[in-house]
Amino acid sequence: MAIDLANHRLFLGCWHNLMVVMDSGSGKVVTRVPIGDEVDAIAYDPATKLVFASTRDGKVTIAREETPDKLTVVQTLATAVGSKTMALDRRTHNIYLGAADSEAPAAQAPGAAKSRPKMVPGSFRVLVFATEVGK
Repeated sequence: MAIDLANHRLFLGCWHNLMVVMDSGSGKVVTRVPIGDEVDAIAYDPATKLVFASTRDGKVTIAREETPDKLTVVQTLATAVGSKTMALDRRTHNIYLGAADSEAPAAQAPGAAKSRPKMVPGSFRVLVFATEVGK
């Protein structure tokens, strides 16, 4: 979840491949934006008016807040599968995501709960993406 304090907008990641924008005063949903699968983080940069949604499938959806009630997707950034945890540096406007390689999934018994893949030791890295401010 992220917030635009000036326009009273909450940006909420939902499990149905959506980012919902809600008026923080009334609770009214004002718009929805399609995003990747299994959202983990949402960040808002008030200087660039960009909203970032990172998802487990290795994508960051980047949308521009055109008006308080309108978001336009400007890019779907390919990152790395599993790189869902994200941070935004509001000074540099860069986003940072943690990533690691995954082992091949083990065979599962029919009806068993889906397990998360194991990370390959020593493969962790931080992905850094810069935005073009003013574009």
